[in-house]
Amino acid sequence: MNTTQRAGLLQRWSVIQEELIPGLGQEVEGLTPKLVKLIHILEWARIEEFVPAWHGIGRPPKDRGALANGFVAKAVLGLTTTVALIDRLTVDRALRRICGFSRWTRLPDEATFSRAFAEFAQSRLAERVHQALVETHLGTELIGHISRDGTAIEARERPAKPAPAPVEATPALQAVLPGTTPAEPATPAEPKKRGRPRLDETRVPKLTRIQQQRSQTLAQMQDDLPRACDRGTKCNAQGYKVSWNGYKLHIDTADCGVPIAAILSSASMHDSQAAIPLSHLTAARVTNLYDVMDAAYCSAELREHCKDLGHVPLIDHNPRGGKKLEFDPAEAVRYNERTVAERMNARLKDEFGGNPVWVKGNTKVMSHLMFGLLVLTVDQLMRLLQ
Repeated sequence: MNTTQRAGLLQRWSVIQEELIPGLGQEVEGLTPKLVKLIHILEWARIEEFVPAWHGIGRPPKDRGALANGFVAKAVLGLTTTVALIDRLTVDRALRRICGFSRWTRLPDEATFSRAFAEFAQSRLAERVHQALVETHLGTELIGHISRDGTAIEARERPAKPAPAPVEATPALQAVLPGTTPAEPATPAEPKKRGRPRLDETRVPKLTRIQQQRSQTLAQMQDDLPRACDRGTKCNAQGYKVSWNGYKLHIDTADCGVPIAAILSSASMHDSQAAIPLSHLTAARVTNLYDVMDAAYCSAELREHCKDLGHVPLIDHNPRGGKKLEFDPAEAVRYNERTVAERMNARLKDEFGGNPVWVKGNTKVMSHLMFGLLVLTVDQLMRLLQ
């Protein structure tokens, strides 16, 4: 299935190969294959167009466009820290020229890079660029399969402590004036009863998060998801339980290997609770036919939600102690497309900075991962031309 506008991609590829790179090679020497790849990625992403210009009063800040290109270069070159990026920019004249820093002025210091990254994370710069890139190249195409999966993200911060249960304050005694009636004290909420209900007792069942999401808006779903750093445990591909401290990244991947949307949650949150908001993000960007998920997403509510979106759910059955229901032969072949999610998770961690996460907080961690996903998206689009 052709999932990209090949004519337009080939035209951009030829312009970069025949005009931009030879012209830049005459100005600076030492263009390595990694730097050539960086030129392609920066030309495709055009992240500097999404950085707002400075219109304030006072001394203007450092060029945010060049700083944004620097963080893209950090993901492309596999640099783990901002200090390593600054050291590379100091000695590599070609990299400095590609990112857009002036040759005659001093490089920004580490504090300036950190402040700029905090601004990019708060404004969701990498997420907006990634969304625009996906909508431009895949928005008008028909995607066959969307593979949904969550992967562990280890963080270098302490897990957040659970919020204590609210303690109801004892009402203070109020003086009663002559000729007035005392106010009735507020009736406290009945505590949740433990055990099984009596035969003559009816209890209102509590809705699960997935059931609540069926009637919520996308903003309400995202606000309701836990985002603090905590401990998580899940089974890996070999069936062994793995625990980590940090977050969990939920990604929708097209069958052509391009990540479509992503959500970062707490590590302890179950994968299935991010399926509905992630499906809404994906449906707003591309059109797909099948939703492919593993047994962790086996739920009647999720199957109905996929059908409501006009998709065919391909979810591996979780027997939960009973008999496992197998796929039909044709569905089993389509379910094998889910391996693209595993490959994409591995590439994000091994090649584009998904493993060494040095920043703290959900917002900054998400921005760091989205810079890697942005580079991965462009790299996968370029691979489709080969």
